[in-house]
Amino acid sequence: MKRVYNFSAGPAVLPEPVLKKVQDELLNYRETGMSVMELSHRSAPFQNIIEEAQSLLGELLSIPDDYRVIFLQGGASLQFSMIPLNLLGEGQEADYILTGSWSKKAIKEAEKSGKVRRLLPDGKFEIPAYRPEDFSPDSSYVHITSNNTIEGTRFHEYPDTGGIPLVADMSSHILSEKIDVSSFGLIYAGAQKNLGPSGVTVAIIHDSLIGKAPESCPTMLNYETYVKHDSLFNTPPTFSIYVLKLVLEWVKENGGVDGMQVRNERKAALLYDCIDESSLFHNPVPEKNRSLMNIPFSTGSEELDAEFLKGAKAEGFEFLKGHRSVGGMRASLYNAMPLEGVESLVDFMKKFESDRGGC
Repeated sequence: MKRVYNFSAGPAVLPEPVLKKVQDELLNYRETGMSVMELSHRSAPFQNIIEEAQSLLGELLSIPDDYRVIFLQGGASLQFSMIPLNLLGEGQEADYILTGSWSKKAIKEAEKSGKVRRLLPDGKFEIPAYRPEDFSPDSSYVHITSNNTIEGTRFHEYPDTGGIPLVADMSSHILSEKIDVSSFGLIYAGAQKNLGPSGVTVAIIHDSLIGKAPESCPTMLNYETYVKHDSLFNTPPTFSIYVLKLVLEWVKENGGVDGMQVRNERKAALLYDCIDESSLFHNPVPEKNRSLMNIPFSTGSEELDAEFLKGAKAEGFEFLKGHRSVGGMRASLYNAMPLEGVESLVDFMKKFESDRGGC
């Protein structure tokens, strides 16, 4: 069976070697006589899996010793509630930078727990620079969505908060480019874009932010619960963590985060150049704010967009339809998307334009 090129924003493409490894080990994981899906989370084989996953992530991101890596469920969306429940104390406030649909949802949940200050850019695709004086000195933390999956924008320069903990939703670009973890108080990411399959969420949290939740915070929404019990207080998403570990091994084998960044910059440049040189397709994002991972584009005509999507699907390009709030098309170029997939998409786009009288 021929595999398609999967440009979905998530759940997204996984590295083919990882899928083959899962297939090979599915019935008998390392001579245990059972599938990894059947392993007890208290068993030695699974303990090794989760410890290796934590260690690999720490190595790939150069995570300092005063941070903890934990695995949770509920996706990044549950973190929208969990963060303020842990970090937004009574009488305190938090600053949220509103750069897109997901940060808007994060704000909505945070407002249920306490006072939130919204910092709004001037336009839909703008990501301004921020300095310490832009934030309230009373803020417990500053929250950003560092890559906006729907709008196709990202922070190229992270806010200088003046010492206020910076909290970042990195769901759609973690491991895609180098970051300085020590610049953040908390990083969280749903796995289903760059880390692995859906079902597990990763959080990287500084020691100083653990143990701040009030007594009223539910046990399963308290970061301290996961830290104290090594993410094993209850049954974690064992299979998702296993696949995540395999993805981390694949990243390491392919040059680590540095290697991923080189690949991703090349893929993104190829598609952006095609769009910018085209007289048919366009991208609405200013160059300085463009995402490496999620690239929206359109023809400006709903009918022509629909024709393009139909033809693309017939050629083996899946999930290119843009989010309903933006329209058009969107290509997500996560780590596991091969260069050949982007090259093939660009060839199809050029042919589609040429067939309609374009250059």
